[in-house]
Amino acid sequence: MVASSSTDPHSLASASGLLLGTLVAVMAVGALVGWLVGAGPLGLLVGAIVGIPLAVGVVYKVYAGR
Repeated sequence: MVASSSTDPHSLASASGLLLGTLVAVMAVGALVGWLVGAGPLGLLVGAIVGIPLAVGVVYKVYAGR
C-alpha cells in the first residue's frame, strides 16, 4: 500500500485547503454584499450558510474524477 505524499495534488491537506478557501471566499462575498446593503453580519451568516454546501460540492467535483 502506497501512502500519498504531500506533493500529491489530491492529498488530504489540499482537500482541506480547497474546502476552507472556498468557504472563506463565499463568506467574504456574503459579508461584502451584506455591508453594501447595511447588514454586514447578516451577509456573513448567509455567506456561511451558502458556502458550506458550495465548498463541499467543489471538493466533491475535484475529487470525483479521481
